[in-house]
Amino acid sequence: MFKKLVAIEPVSLVEKAEKELLLYAEEVKLFEDIPADDEEIIRRIGDADGVLVSYTSRISRYVIERCPSIRYIGMCCSLYSEESANVDIACARERGIRVLGIRDYGDRGVVEFVLSELVRFLHGFDRPMLRDLPIEITGLKAGIVGLGVSGTMIAEALQFMGAQVSYYSRTRKPDLEEKGFSYQELKELLADSEVVFTCLNKNVILLHKEEFKALGSGKLLFNTSIGPSHDIPALAEWLEQEGNYFICDTAGALGDPSGALLKHPKVVCANVSAGRTKQAFELLSRKVLDNIQTFLREE
Repeated sequence: MFKKLVAIEPVSLVEKAEKELLLYAEEVKLFEDIPADDEEIIRRIGDADGVLVSYTSRISRYVIERCPSIRYIGMCCSLYSEESANVDIACARERGIRVLGIRDYGDRGVVEFVLSELVRFLHGFDRPMLRDLPIEITGLKAGIVGLGVSGTMIAEALQFMGAQVSYYSRTRKPDLEEKGFSYQELKELLADSEVVFTCLNKNVILLHKEEFKALGSGKLLFNTSIGPSHDIPALAEWLEQEGNYFICDTAGALGDPSGALLKHPKVVCANVSAGRTKQAFELLSRKVLDNIQTFLREE
């Protein structure tokens, strides 16, 4: 059991899960705003031995070294790799602190967002129409860059609707190729596809000037990653070509710190995370609690 468990910022737990935290700690403190800086994070953690964090703040080495009571950090957000994490996992490991994160809790909402926007472009429903006449997903050449959980779900949904789905990934997926997904090298996939979906881990950027040249014109490019999958100047140049559009759910996925591309007429950004749904919050909450139980059981 924790002596004190602190959520340093809003962590998107449902009310039932917040109450359940009291089963695992003598004291629970949930902050309802995002801390301004490291000093505020340190103040909020204080003498807590358990810490919860979402994706909007970073627990750095500086913070960890000044909070000696910490023995557990629960990431209430996606943990894809140590390098991309917003917790200094290497420092935590040095100090014997366990860090557990979650994955795959908001993917269904992302798939729905992608299909919704795609149909609007294909039919011209309050979007520029991709072709001269409305077209269906049936027969559409769709390319998936990154065939992880969300990429696979998008590929399966498109295939169910009749699309011809190709993919590029660091590793081949023979089991999915048996289901009809064709592997292509990246530039070949970009050239052949009418619509491309990048579904990559955070901080993985694969689309540079040469890749956009291969992608060409008259294309839709979706990014479902947390951060940009592309070089910003190269994307801006590609958008100047006829018939090209970029679609994402958040400004983070667009990744333009200047904010100029967010206003670009050929950029469609909902500026809200498609994965943040009622069902996703419930699944996130369950996974966060499961991680706490795992830590306490194995400690």
